[in-house]
Amino acid sequence: MSTSNLTAKYRPQTFADVAGQSVVKAILSRAAAQDKIAPAYLFSGTRGVGKTTIARIFAKALNCVNAPTGEPCNECSNCKQITAGVAVDVIEIDGASNRGIDDARRLKEDIGYAPVECRYKVFIIDEAHMLTKEAFNALLKTLEEPPPRATFVLATTEHHKFPATIISRCQHYTFKMLLQSELVDHLEKIMNLEELKFEPGALQIIAKRGAGSVRDSMSLLGQSLAMGEEILTEETVRNFLGLAGQDVFFGLMEAMHSRNLVSVGGVLRQVLDQGLDLGFFLRELTTCWRNMFLLRQAGEEALPLLGFSGEEAKNWMNWAGRFEPAHIHACWQMTLDGQRKVMTSLEPALALELLLLNLTCLPDLISLESMAAQAPTGNTPPQRPAPGNSGGGQFGGQQGGGAPRGMSGQGGMPSGGQRFSPPNAPSAPPQVAAPKLQSPPVQNADLSSSPPSREPEPVVASEIASSAQSLNRQQEVSTPSKNSIEEKVVLNPLDPSPSSGPRDWNGFLRFVEERNGQSGVKVGMLHLTEGKQQGNELVVTCKSKMLCAQLTEKQTLSALDTLTRKYFGPMVEVRVETGDIAIPKTDKQLRDEAENHPGVIKIMDSFNAQMVSVSPRKQ
Repeated sequence: MSTSNLTAKYRPQTFADVAGQSVVKAILSRAAAQDKIAPAYLFSGTRGVGKTTIARIFAKALNCVNAPTGEPCNECSNCKQITAGVAVDVIEIDGASNRGIDDARRLKEDIGYAPVECRYKVFIIDEAHMLTKEAFNALLKTLEEPPPRATFVLATTEHHKFPATIISRCQHYTFKMLLQSELVDHLEKIMNLEELKFEPGALQIIAKRGAGSVRDSMSLLGQSLAMGEEILTEETVRNFLGLAGQDVFFGLMEAMHSRNLVSVGGVLRQVLDQGLDLGFFLRELTTCWRNMFLLRQAGEEALPLLGFSGEEAKNWMNWAGRFEPAHIHACWQMTLDGQRKVMTSLEPALALELLLLNLTCLPDLISLESMAAQAPTGNTPPQRPAPGNSGGGQFGGQQGGGAPRGMSGQGGMPSGGQRFSPPNAPSAPPQVAAPKLQSPPVQNADLSSSPPSREPEPVVASEIASSAQSLNRQQEVSTPSKNSIEEKVVLNPLDPSPSSGPRDWNGFLRFVEERNGQSGVKVGMLHLTEGKQQGNELVVTCKSKMLCAQLTEKQTLSALDTLTRKYFGPMVEVRVETGDIAIPKTDKQLRDEAENHPGVIKIMDSFNAQMVSVSPRKQ
């Protein structure tokens, strides 16, 4: 028995034999039966879902001696010739090999002849997205209005590469990937026709690995049968494809549940030593978390949806009950998000190991939600931990950023954010402290049996008032600007003041030149501008947009604003703008304007001319 080419041996010859694609089959069968044929059809979809097969069946239905009919008879001479690929009036073209404009012109010449033996002349172009832009343009008019008794069928896996003008002239049908159940039914049909024994789990694995493609699934089935086993078993398929079995996943769940990192590493080493497919291993691990989540939430009601057998369902029900729902859901999400990172990593094995260890240690990590709930809000200052306490959050032992667990009166902070005060502790009399750089006085409080802790005294009212007055004096020299970028500047009283005299733009340039290299603004940049004081503003007009962009950078503008306040006064602000200066256009802008100019377009069309170069007009 030959199993080398099951795809060609069992290629469907009628619409009813095609697996899946029920909507497309119904539309095309009805069109053939009613003899209402469109000028062009576009079949798009992933590989191996039946695009070319259905195109051939459609061609046979149109040209069958019993036509118009919804199904070909496969008995007449026309059907047999089309099946064998020798029909004169059904032309199959490989778009990748015949993609040039010369091929498109020959196709236009061939379509002008009437059918020789059949009712319709059918052109099937496979991988049509490989045609060049010129070839598509040559076929535009032909696709829209082909000669009588002629039609096109364009098959492609990448319809997004088609020009919109082509898609608008075709009836577009999208072929969907087949469901796993549909693939399993198709594979069972093939195995029964071959009179071979098999385990249902083996076909399930092949269909899952086929990922919706009939051709890929048939190819994997042929390779599995080439092993020469009397019975196609699940173990044989897994060994052949390099897939992990249920025992590997059960061992991984056991290691994760016990949080045994060494055991997790051992399971990963087993996966790597067996040469298993890491991509498919991650896909199956994601399915495991999904199944456990549904079983954990819905119980036995989810079994029909998952399609487990009796013993398999019992095992997964047991494991779903041993994990918390939040843990299962987080592992599901992390595994799903980590698939691409693992497969695109330069070290896939290490990336997979990191992912598995993160899933195992997930319950021991710090809870970000609890940290956000216990964090101080508003303007509450951070509290200094008492001596003897660690103060910060600890992995596994303390959640959030508040006081450690079990501490009720050891200098910690309760969750409300208020200072803890013992009931019998003497209160400090109000004091008026002089403004000086010293720590405020502290007092000791005997809290149960713990060692005495030092706690900072509340800031007195006089210090708050003194700090507020000092802040107001600093902010008086910085006024927000409405028309320019704001930059608050606090002047340093130690800086030397400018020399006395009239305050004008030339004097400001000399003032900046004296500090050139130390002020953050190069005087050479300002010589290319014009400045004028208008009230409380110094308006700096640039002669180019590039210079304006340089002066309005954050650091440069801040330095320029500081120099302006030092020279003209603390109330004068700087504003940088671009004058009404003609900015030369780029070559791309000039070319775009020329290509869209009506006169240029008319000349190019009249003389069949091409644009060689574009340059600005000389004055």
